[in-house]
Amino acid sequence: MSDVMPVTRALFDEVMVPNYNPAAIIPVRGEGSRVWDQDNREYIDFAGGIAVSCLGHCHPAMVNALTEQANKLWHLSNVLTNEPALRLAKKLTDATFAERVYFANSGAEANEAALKLARRYALEVHGEEKQEIIAFHKGFHGRTFFTVTVGGQAAYSDGFGPKPGGVQHVEFNNLESLAAVMSDKTCAVMIEPLQGEGGVVPGTKEFLKGVRELCDKHNAVLIFDEVQSGFGRTGTLYAYEQTGITPDILTTAKALGGGFPIGAMLTTAEIAAHLKPGTHGSTYGGNPLACAVSEAVMDVVNTKEVLAGVKDREQWFRDALQKINDKYDVFEEVRGQGLLLGAALNEKYKGKAREFLVAGAEAGVMVLVAGMDVIRFTPSLVIPETDIAQGMARFEEAVAKVVAANS
Repeated sequence: MSDVMPVTRALFDEVMVPNYNPAAIIPVRGEGSRVWDQDNREYIDFAGGIAVSCLGHCHPAMVNALTEQANKLWHLSNVLTNEPALRLAKKLTDATFAERVYFANSGAEANEAALKLARRYALEVHGEEKQEIIAFHKGFHGRTFFTVTVGGQAAYSDGFGPKPGGVQHVEFNNLESLAAVMSDKTCAVMIEPLQGEGGVVPGTKEFLKGVRELCDKHNAVLIFDEVQSGFGRTGTLYAYEQTGITPDILTTAKALGGGFPIGAMLTTAEIAAHLKPGTHGSTYGGNPLACAVSEAVMDVVNTKEVLAGVKDREQWFRDALQKINDKYDVFEEVRGQGLLLGAALNEKYKGKAREFLVAGAEAGVMVLVAGMDVIRFTPSLVIPETDIAQGMARFEEAVAKVVAANS
């Protein structure tokens, strides 16, 4: 098709629903932490497809797993199970608190399953009155109508008519705010241990411990949304491992497939028992291709070498950002964990995060934003030190350009 039709950014506006506004460049090839566009211009990737490409682009382990499975079996209905799904589920349960796994295609679907399971569990164990779900302002849990309602950002959930009921929001990192509304009617609390879209804001250990204690007090299920923070992103396989507490349900996606769409909900056998046959499902969930790739990704990520390397890379990023800030004074702070980092802009540059993103692309480095005030970095977990250094040199060019334009 590309031989007979020029594929340009203008074509997007002709054929695609306008819910996105993609950049002018169209990447066509990637290798490691670098991508090339249609004009063969190279970019260093500090975005990682929004915390997805945890092994970079075209990692041999992923390519080999996909190729091998593609020559065996692509799809089965859930009337049948398959070997890659069972192997992956076993590896996930062996590596975490969980005893049971449900596979989906995305973080939103994993969260939808978690919320439905929490409601079903509460209904069957405690009765119809126990149905309230509490989540947090500036949280993000996906774009289905249920998950976007639970997410605490009105900009994403308003304008679609009546929302699912029984959902309320409180302030993140404020235990009193949560304690004030929790009751024995609360069936679940859903939280990101480290808010991603909300500005890369880590939950404090004291806060998360208090959330766990309140859930125990009120017999509420604690759901950790680790779609963005999970699968090695913070230097442990899942961020909950660094908090000193354990959730009842955990959701994971993004890096889980390294770029191949897959999501999963992890939970205990006791809670899982309430999703009986017929209560929930997914046509593609547990797809052999997705599970085979995810298994290969896990075999690489869940190693001491890679997880320890995440902490090393975090320090390289922090050091580079500190040097840039010493020179240009644009950041209030750099926050986050591992390779989920947010450079929060100071008063002079608040609201201008996108200017840094655009200038970065022009300089040959891809970064993200988290709201209008935070520049977000979610690169490959195995990005080489030389790529970080070169990418940061390009990012410094972008910072200099934005500072000059605003001075």
